[in-house]
Amino acid sequence: MIWRALYPLVIVGGLTIAYWQLRKRYKKSPLSEQERVAVGLAAFVGAMLGAKLPFLLAEKPMGAASWLWLADGKTILGGIFGGYTSVELTKICLGIKFRTGDHFAAPVAIAIAFGRLGCFVGGCCYGQITSFPWGIHFPLAGDSAHVLRHPTQLYEAAFHSVALGCILLCERRGWLGGRRLTVYLLSYLVYRFVTEWIRPETVTAIGLTSYQIACIVLFLLLVVAERVNRHVPTQALSSQVAE
Repeated sequence: MIWRALYPLVIVGGLTIAYWQLRKRYKKSPLSEQERVAVGLAAFVGAMLGAKLPFLLAEKPMGAASWLWLADGKTILGGIFGGYTSVELTKICLGIKFRTGDHFAAPVAIAIAFGRLGCFVGGCCYGQITSFPWGIHFPLAGDSAHVLRHPTQLYEAAFHSVALGCILLCERRGWLGGRRLTVYLLSYLVYRFVTEWIRPETVTAIGLTSYQIACIVLFLLLVVAERVNRHVPTQALSSQVAE
């Protein structure tokens, strides 16, 4: 059974924990309080706009209900692009000249993991029909009662949970300083590209889904951004979050 009423609660819970973790990582940051608020707000607003805007542009006008951010119709890939771009533009405007990605790696993993759990309880973002024993019936798919589908939401929640564990280990050991967010996002884009084959998405003329094309574009953009920022100084986080 899918409990759709729990969807906003799971999402808000995930965002709350993610915000708490971000604040924890900001404790010893050289950013002023105003800069912290500006960067954090840019990440949130940019991610929400990026996640929702493609659906709003595709929909017919539906009144104020279309702007309920916790409603159905968001894309994580758009959220990644919107949040990342918004933060980088905000840093340019504020003159922040060091990497802040390490601050966001763990909070982003938490937020997306909870987001996919929200998708599961909401009954959306399910996978293709499967005969695997862990398949689940999703009423919103419009299938007959005996048809089971891949719980791709749980697969992805597990991916981000494992990624979170890896990020925390890197923080403790001081590994991948300044690159944790980039490595995590690149890993997710590869994961998402592969798992699109078990999602019921429309395939384009080139044999890929629109999400797979977006994965390729975002992957290339992140690689270019990493190349451009390779000499930008990094603030270590390993000692901050071990407390």
